[in-house]
Amino acid sequence: QIMKFSIATVLLLTLSTASAFSPIGSIGAPVRTPTTLNDNMNPFGTKSMEYTGGTDPNNANNKKGNLDSRLAAADTERRKAQEAAEQRERAAEIKREELLAKIKFMEDMPEDKAAGSVDEFMFKEGVNDQLTKLDHDLVGLVPVKKRVKEIAALLVLDKMRRKLGFETGVPSLHMSFTGAPGTGKTTVAVRMGQILAKMGYARSGHVVIATRDDLVGQYVGHTAPKTKEMIKKAFGGVLLVDEAYYLYNAANDRDYGQESIEILLNVMENNKDDLVVAVAGYKDRMEKFFSYIPGMSSRIGNHIDFPNYSSNELVGIAEVMARDLEYEINEEAYGVFQQYIDERMKLPYFSNARTVRNAMDRARMNSAIRTFDRFAMQGENGGCCTVDDLKRIGPEDFQVLLDDITAADAGQKIFS
Repeated sequence: QIMKFSIATVLLLTLSTASAFSPIGSIGAPVRTPTTLNDNMNPFGTKSMEYTGGTDPNNANNKKGNLDSRLAAADTERRKAQEAAEQRERAAEIKREELLAKIKFMEDMPEDKAAGSVDEFMFKEGVNDQLTKLDHDLVGLVPVKKRVKEIAALLVLDKMRRKLGFETGVPSLHMSFTGAPGTGKTTVAVRMGQILAKMGYARSGHVVIATRDDLVGQYVGHTAPKTKEMIKKAFGGVLLVDEAYYLYNAANDRDYGQESIEILLNVMENNKDDLVVAVAGYKDRMEKFFSYIPGMSSRIGNHIDFPNYSSNELVGIAEVMARDLEYEINEEAYGVFQQYIDERMKLPYFSNARTVRNAMDRARMNSAIRTFDRFAMQGENGGCCTVDDLKRIGPEDFQVLLDDITAADAGQKIFS
């Protein structure tokens, strides 16, 4: 009896516990809550596998509006590609038509057709005038003048060929000027720019002179804008890069000058129809520069070496300067000037024509001081001077220069 009572008690307790934790139906029996597909309930009583939206970054691609815009963009790209292909085809067709027209023109051309005389083209285009000015302004430099005339001859004959319909191409007009300071490199560059403009190879023919300071920046991102700005100024003419070897620093691979050189090389190759680049400097340094930058040398078709002037040529340069400034210098004065030049060439910092220009400026100043002292300070001739007095540079005016460089005390020498 004791055993039966225990089993009954256990069963009763179990049923009571289950009923306490189960839903009570209308008749008091436990009711199982039905699970439907819409409730999306898992056995643990929470929702799962329910799409909430906005968590997948690719959801925007599934929207209809975005798809329409993508299709429209693709259609626009196809249309642009088709138009570009049609333009290329049309350009090729025009080129074929021009070639056929040129062939017909050449076939129909009489054998005795006159092309015109070279002198006529030289005079008509103003080239002869520029070459005459070059002879007039520059003393000596026979090899340089010869090379300039050869370039001018090529341009003239090329234009004559073009007039007859022959195939022509723009020659390489980039130049390299090597020589000591004061040998006329800038003057020749100016004359070449004017010749190119007269022949139609340059829009204006002006010359822009640049150095490293004009082209190379001081920090990252500064060099490209500076170089491009100078190139922009020179378009239609000549960009003369003086002492170009300073653009490259062999001891520093991270020097900003390399960036400027790369921009110049690109322009020399792709814009040679609208810009002539001339590089100038000492011959030995320029040769070393070209060895570091072979692409620069290969793009330059005209290498011109400027020799130093002789003492007689430097006296001739002084005569040209006196003529242009309307001064009169007699033979005795030129004799003293010749002595000055002979002595000055032995001293440091000699710069050919620049030294002559400085000497002429000092001689003019000496003449002005002497004339002022005579007529203003001493009252000679009642203070009235003549035209000849204002135009004269005498031997005493050059003797002051000679005395300065022949002084016994080296510390008293003036290298003017």
